[in-house]
This record gives sequence, structure tokens and C-alpha cells, in this order.
Amino acid sequence: MTTETAPRIALPGGEMLAWSDLPEERLAEGGPLAALAAHAVPAGARVLLAGPHDPALLDRLAHAEVTCLLRSHPDAVALADRAARVVVAGPAGLPADERYDVVIAGAGLDAVESVEGARLGWAGVLDRLAAALRPGGTLLLRLDNPLGLHRLVAASPWYARRDDAAWTIGGVLDADRPANLEQLRGRLGDLGLRADACFAAYPHPATPTALVDADALARRTTSGFLDAALHGACSGPAARGTVLQDPARLAVDALHAGRAAELAPAWLVLAHRTGDPAGPDPAAAGRTHAAPAGVRQAAPRPAAAAAADGTAGDAAARSSGGLPVALVQTGPPGAGVVEVVDGPDGWRWRAETSEVRGGAAAPFASRLAAYRDPGALAGPVPEGRLLRTLLLDGCLRRDTDTLRRLLRGYARWLAGQVDADGRLAGPYGLASVDNVVVAGDAYAVLDPSWRAAEPLAVDVVLARGLWRFAAELLTGGYAHPWTSTLDVAGLTVVLGGVAGHDLDRPTVAAAVEAEAAIAAALHGLDADGRVALATELRAVEPTDPPRGSRSYQQLREAWLRQREELTRLAALLKWTEELLTSRERALRRADATINLLSGSLSYRVGRLAIAPARIAKRGARAAKRRARQALAPKPEETR
Repeated sequence: MTTETAPRIALPGGEMLAWSDLPEERLAEGGPLAALAAHAVPAGARVLLAGPHDPALLDRLAHAEVTCLLRSHPDAVALADRAARVVVAGPAGLPADERYDVVIAGAGLDAVESVEGARLGWAGVLDRLAAALRPGGTLLLRLDNPLGLHRLVAASPWYARRDDAAWTIGGVLDADRPANLEQLRGRLGDLGLRADACFAAYPHPATPTALVDADALARRTTSGFLDAALHGACSGPAARGTVLQDPARLAVDALHAGRAAELAPAWLVLAHRTGDPAGPDPAAAGRTHAAPAGVRQAAPRPAAAAAADGTAGDAAARSSGGLPVALVQTGPPGAGVVEVVDGPDGWRWRAETSEVRGGAAAPFASRLAAYRDPGALAGPVPEGRLLRTLLLDGCLRRDTDTLRRLLRGYARWLAGQVDADGRLAGPYGLASVDNVVVAGDAYAVLDPSWRAAEPLAVDVVLARGLWRFAAELLTGGYAHPWTSTLDVAGLTVVLGGVAGHDLDRPTVAAAVEAEAAIAAALHGLDADGRVALATELRAVEPTDPPRGSRSYQQLREAWLRQREELTRLAALLKWTEELLTSRERALRRADATINLLSGSLSYRVGRLAIAPARIAKRGARAAKRRARQALAPKPEETR
């Protein structure tokens, strides 16, 4: 511990000296939680950060005066330089007379209470944090869902965990804590807090990559954007591992059933203390608490002065525009958070950062096949349903007419977006079925920020989109109206025919290579990763399980397909063996007949009859050969 950080750490008692709560898995720039916290914290506000959080969250709150409430002394030493003050104790260690403009408990309340002091329980911790909130202040609280998606798909039961992080587990029978949103709203109301907004967190409570407004999930059940956001969050890197069933499929089904908010792994609730107008009090926001000598404090700044600061100005501007409907983080490591806001004319994109990640020269310099330009997210979010979902629904219902209409419309739309050279550039080069929404007969790219570095041929783009869908259809075990003996490339060719295009296997192979290069760019893979990915994609078979998380349900379906394939191959092998056996028996019968005929009198007479003819034929050949040699010029004559 340095002399600079020592005064910032208060030890009122109850600290855990050999324990660390800081998360091992961290999202770039703190992820959607940090972006949401930046909305809730105005410039110059006094903030109490209760519990362990990603250090990147403190960096996003540099425009405020942050006090960290931790129970781990090593964590306090690690965060001392990022906060104005760190209190290492349980909630009882907070001074009774201190009030804060914003209280953030984005890691829940279980990790706030120390085992070295008096135990208050979940409700007692909430009461203490609510008491530390000034009138009109804001509380950002995370509550884990005991019936969340992460528990429904977990391969190991939640109650059997033995790791250090699970030394306290909250079950559904714990009456001390709420088990759903209604109970949480009731608890907050009893404490004089009004829940103004609630966000469903996917795919895991500790590392959410998508925060979506719970009311929007209930209202917009057919939204293509929400479909893609939940599917992407539950099938991305944060959702890797072994599960019981595909969480992405279950999340999308819950969305269509209007239950995505109820099945969310966790909820983040923004509540305000009633009595005074919601929002920070400028006078209270300017107050500072007494700090030990040498401790850095955030000086109060007016809004105009804060606007001159980049971080604080951005936060103030976003806060003035209202809370977003969704905050989603996708793409390679380091990608920013994309926000969607609800405006008078509908949902609109709002990039969390104005920085362009990968300009026009970057892809050529790094030889990436695709790059992201968050600056392109400035218009309305396209309305409609996700094309992939409509195609899957048509396949499950064997609705060939709908499939033909959708695929031909998709192919015509792609052909109408070509440039002067007849190729597809920009976002249209990456317009696969999982990034295209359909509204009636109109097609549109859902996320235009991802762009192809170089223009691609129309057939290659179409084949890539159809190959991705064919791979998901076959490896996912979905029922479809075509023959079950098709491989992925063969089904891609069939889908191309349904779309009105005569695709061949070389075109499909080129599309697979393009898919490997684009996926490597989207996920930030290095050269070795790109080579491994290309090899993996070229080897995809219908009997393989889907890529991504290993689902027991999908592994069983893959095993059943492999068993059917082995049964078919065994039947084919048996038929081949029977055919060879019958041919061998026929040959044996023919050989026996020949041997029988060769010993008969007629056979011997025939051989005697044709023997002179064979001798004469051999003599004629010998005479012809000698005559040719006699007539050939001698070597001396040729000189």
C-alpha cells in the first residue's frame, strides 16, 4: 500500500483481508452496465458504488465523486487510485449522516455484506443503502432471477456450486429477498423508492452484454432488432460452455411468447426516492464530504463547464436525451456499446461512442474482410421481423410457398443494391439472413455499422447468407421440407434454386471462405484463429452439433443424426456385400460351367478343329514380321 492511496481507504471494521470479489471476466469499457451507469450519474454527483464492480466502470464515472463500499481489502487497494474514497466494511461501516445522489449496486447486494461483521441480510443491506440516498436521488440495483435463463440451461444445478464465489447462494425459498420484479417494486415502494425503469440483462447476471427495457420486451415481441440482440447475446463469447439446451433459441422463443423479461437472468432497476422531483439536486450534487488530508475529491462543476469535458459532457448529453431502450455490446474485443433510443418517430440508433473503429484504410492495412463503423448508426432502427426467424418458421411448417417468396425477395433485394461494377459493397456485402429484417415486401439491413472491406459478388453474398442458414438448419436439427441426405453445400445449392439463382458448389466454397474471413474480423481473431476457423467451417457436416455453446439437447440430436447416418451406411455396406456375394457366386457358377464344358467331347473336337487355324495365324504373323525386317533399310544405306 502506497502512502498516496492509504488515506483514501477507510477501515471502520469488518474488512475481509484475504478475499477478492473483483470479477475475472470483464467486458470492454465496462460493457452495457457502465454505459447505463453513465446515464444515471450526472456531472459532479456524489456516487456510492456498493459492491465489487469492473474497474472500467469507475473510469466511466470520472466526472463524478465516487465512494466505493467494499468488503475486500485487496480490492480496495486495487481501486483506491480510481475513487475519491474507499470504505472497506459492510453496510454498517457507512457513516449514518452521509447522503449520496446516486447509489449503484450493479453487482447485487450479496457481495456488499461482509462476513466479518454483523449480518443484516438482503433486506437489511437494501434498507441501509436506501437510507444513504438523498431525497430525489437515484438507485441502480441488480437483482438476480432465480428462474432466469442461465439457471434453466445450466448443466450443473445452481444449488450444487462449491466454488468460492458461491459461498452465499440465494434461492427461491429465501423470503428475505424478492424473487421477481413485482416483489422488488413492492420492496422499493415500502422504502419510499419509485422504480422508473427496469432492464433485462442477458446472457448472464455478472457479465451482461445486452440490457433491454423490460416493457419493450413485452410490447415488441416481433421486433427483429430484439430478436437479433437476444440471439446474439446468448450465442456470443459470453455464452460459451456446456448447457442443457440452446440459450439463444430459448431466449428468442421467450421473446415471441412475451416472456423474455420474466426469463431474464437478472434485472437492473433504476429507482428514485420519492418526495422531491426525480433527479439529482444541483445543490446536493455540489456538496462534498469531508475527506482525509491528501485525498483527491471531485470539485463541483456546472453543466456548462462539464460539457466542455469530453466524458462528462457526453454523459450529460445522454442523460438529457432520456434512457435508452436497449444497450448492446457485440463484435470483437474493444467494440463499444450500441444504444437504441425511443424517439417521436420510433426507435433510433445511437452509438455509445462517436469513435469510428476501423476507417476505410484500416481493413486494407490489416487485411481484414470486414470492419465496424459505429458512426453509421445514426438513423432509425429498421422495422420488421428477422429474416432468419421467418425462414426457420417456414421450414418448420413446411411452407414452401412462403420460403420461395422470402428467398426470392431476398435475392432480388440483394441484386438491387449492387454498385456500378455489379458488386455489393458496404453493409450490403454482409447482409446475411441474420442481419436483414423484413416488413411486408421490404428488406433492410438491420445493423449497417458492419461493412465489407472490399465489394463482393452478388452470388457470393447470396451463397454466404444461404450457407449460414443451411448450416444452422442442419446442425441445429431443425425440420425442413427437403431431403435429409443433403449436406450443407448441397442444401445451399437447393436454397439458391428456391431463390431463383443457379448456384454451384465452387460458388458455395468461395462463400465459405468469405464467411471465415468475415467472422474472423467480427470476432477479432488473429491469423491462427482465422486459419482454424476456415478449416472448421469447411468441415461442417449435417451430423455435427451447432457451433458455439455445447448443448446436451443439440448434442443428443447430433448423436441421433449420426446414428441415422451410421444406420444408412451400414445398410448400404450390407447391400454392397450382398451384391458382391451374389456376383462372386455367379462367377463361381460360370467357372464351374467352363470347367465342365472344357472336359466334354464337343469341346475337345472344337479345339482340334480350330488348332490348324491358330497355327496358320501365328505363321502368318511371323512371315509378316520377317518380311518387314527384310525390307527395312540397312544402317549402312542410310549413311
